[in-house]
Amino acid sequence: MSGIPVADDVLDTAIAVLPLAEVANVLGTSANKVRQMLRDGQLIAFKRGGDLCVPSDFFVKDGVVKGLAGTITVLADSGFSRTEMLRWLFETDESLPGKTPVNALRTSHGTEVKRRAQAMAF
Repeated sequence: MSGIPVADDVLDTAIAVLPLAEVANVLGTSANKVRQMLRDGQLIAFKRGGDLCVPSDFFVKDGVVKGLAGTITVLADSGFSRTEMLRWLFETDESLPGKTPVNALRTSHGTEVKRRAQAMAF
């Protein structure tokens, strides 16, 4: 697990998560590839119950939610830690379609999510 950035578990326990082995299964790839995606900043993981987990909301039937990796990059460039990114992605915002940034991404509103992420840097 060395080299994998890990966020603190700041999510409500009602939010569904997947251990890395299940993430690999969902993506149809190896656990090593998932670990590389975590190191590359395409996903965010945290420890829950001793397991390294990723929120299931980061996935749709054909892979990773479109725009998630780009949003993570924008947040990282803005100086957000992994924990702050995770908190922000699931924070309620009534002005966003879907009520949270991650749900807005899931409903094809990635441009608006990235715009807001960029605006937070200033």
